[in-house]
Amino acid sequence: MPEGDTVYLAAARLRAALEGKTLTASDFRVPRYATVDLRDQVVESVGSYGKHLFIRTPTVTIHTHLKMEGTWRIFHCGQRWTKPRVTARVVLRTDEVEAVGFSLGKVEVLRLADEHTVIDHLGPDLLGPEWDVAEAVRRLEQYPEQSIGGALLDQRNLAGVGNVFRSEICFLRRIHPATPVGQVPDLLALVNEAHRVLTESVRKPPRRELIYGRARRPCQRCGTTIVRQLFGEPAPASDRIAYRERGIYFCPRCQPAPGN
Repeated sequence: MPEGDTVYLAAARLRAALEGKTLTASDFRVPRYATVDLRDQVVESVGSYGKHLFIRTPTVTIHTHLKMEGTWRIFHCGQRWTKPRVTARVVLRTDEVEAVGFSLGKVEVLRLADEHTVIDHLGPDLLGPEWDVAEAVRRLEQYPEQSIGGALLDQRNLAGVGNVFRSEICFLRRIHPATPVGQVPDLLALVNEAHRVLTESVRKPPRRELIYGRARRPCQRCGTTIVRQLFGEPAPASDRIAYRERGIYFCPRCQPAPGN
């Protein structure tokens, strides 16, 4: 599933292509919004919050979430699309470009006044201009028995961390992902690490993972074989995507299990 940095960079590309431009056509291939017509409306801003992306006109917000396979791509008008047309869920056209959202996990057209309802429950946005490290720590501390691996993935604590970054953050802080939040030696340092990692990821893409996806390969610190383990409810054997998404990577030596 795309992480906060992916959505942040997607918003930046859409901003460059659409912001200040007048829409000449819109096509929402979602039954609920099939009749929405945004022709002649100006795209006033494009932004992201955690894993949520917003395209705003004077009257509405187009809210999308990429979920597992979603992506936004930009084409010059008349250019052949690089993904199957049947997977397009939103098409926004100007005189110069077409912005196409393919395989989007969620599409909503909301009144501007209702945009806050999408994010009110979320923790501070790691890549947002109003990032609040103290609030992120406070939210994590509310559930001291929860594993830090699970807590980092919970968007109600801090918004933007996905399965890749939770593995990376725990590795960098030498913390086993099953460690209860209340036993993390320096929670503030861990949250600051999360902010640093995501910020660097958007400033210097692409990022090379230190541990994620390296199961059965040697740890780059100590040489110990890296382990991938499932946390929480196991996925059905037939659901390989869910299984992969729940897997978290760690080094048994650098990140000893709680109590060891």
